[in-house]
Amino acid sequence: MKEKWAHRADLAETAINERHASAVWGLPRTNLAVVSWPPTTKESLFVHWHYWWQAHYLDCQVDAALRKNTKVRRTLIANTMRGIHVRNLRALTKNRYYDDKAWMALAMARAGELKKLRPYKKLSVLQGNIRAGIDSQVGVLPWREGETFLNVPSNGPGAIMLARMGRLDEARHIVDWIYDHLIDDDGFVMDGIRMRMDGREIVRAIHPYCQGVVLGACLEIVLALRKKSGLTSLETIDTIYEADLAKDMMDYTTRIRSLVQAVATGMATHTGVIDWKTGDGDGGLFKGILVRYLADVAVRLPGDSPANRATKKLAARLVISSAESVWEHRLEVDGLPIFGSDWTADAKLPHNYGFGPSSLGQKVGIIRVAERDLSVQLSGWMLLEACARIWKHKEESKKVQNS
Repeated sequence: MKEKWAHRADLAETAINERHASAVWGLPRTNLAVVSWPPTTKESLFVHWHYWWQAHYLDCQVDAALRKNTKVRRTLIANTMRGIHVRNLRALTKNRYYDDKAWMALAMARAGELKKLRPYKKLSVLQGNIRAGIDSQVGVLPWREGETFLNVPSNGPGAIMLARMGRLDEARHIVDWIYDHLIDDDGFVMDGIRMRMDGREIVRAIHPYCQGVVLGACLEIVLALRKKSGLTSLETIDTIYEADLAKDMMDYTTRIRSLVQAVATGMATHTGVIDWKTGDGDGGLFKGILVRYLADVAVRLPGDSPANRATKKLAARLVISSAESVWEHRLEVDGLPIFGSDWTADAKLPHNYGFGPSSLGQKVGIIRVAERDLSVQLSGWMLLEACARIWKHKEESKKVQNS
């Protein structure tokens, strides 16, 4: 089973790299993913800059390299990091959006941890720039510079970054703020809060990736607290002598359990396929981000209690069921998959008819195919990598138990 899903993830990787990967303006030793396939001329030339899409493209490449770290993959990752710098035209800190920068910091940090790959030298500068953007009064990140909108898409990946940097108190403050203000009656994480002159306005929209990043942040906090307490992976929380530390750990663990259950109940079919409609454009990435962090829960959450083991099993089921459905409903072109935007329905064949120069009259009636977008295809690749990771973990766990 592990080999089957690894092979499918390989095919997703090949599909993206054959259809989307391109040197930046023909420059050697650069690589980016063109944002649509088939592309228009403007898209092929990277006229519009999709900063955070490229961060997730890099993240997916790192996923593949973690399965098998090859020279070919390392070279492409290095070229992608270089391509991101070239197309950004200036330092990566020169971006108004904190969610964009947080995603880039996470991807660059993961790439830097790969063996035989040179780390990104200015990662600490990018991380410092993000930290400097934290609102001094509220202690959380705005959506963008000069903005009074405080949202989860910025603060979720920001909290993950801070926890991985060892800045646990700052990460915890952000997550606690989210839970104090942005959890709805169904247990979902809402989008954010607009700070207006006449008071706060809660933006109640529910997005899959908001659930994913909060899962990821809570998990990083739990693991950091366990490390702080000296717990091994097999020891349970009730062996901790410090009552406050044990309570903190249980609070974040309970949040993970509840949020995974909310996703299973409200965002998935009865068979466990995530079926939240996200469409094309930026939305195409939303489900992929969710399953990345569901897989993180399935693999890394300590199985030190029946409740945790049930949560790990449920998170794994959501990823595996979704992957099976997406694979079943894929299209194939030249033997390589095209994944659907809707993970419960057949994928549609992309086209770029009508996206070139045309009159207004010619544009009327054009139906946009979501599958054309890189974001949608990256979500499919993320999903297959998440599934491959879970199966690898399952088989390794069995070997440990049988040894």
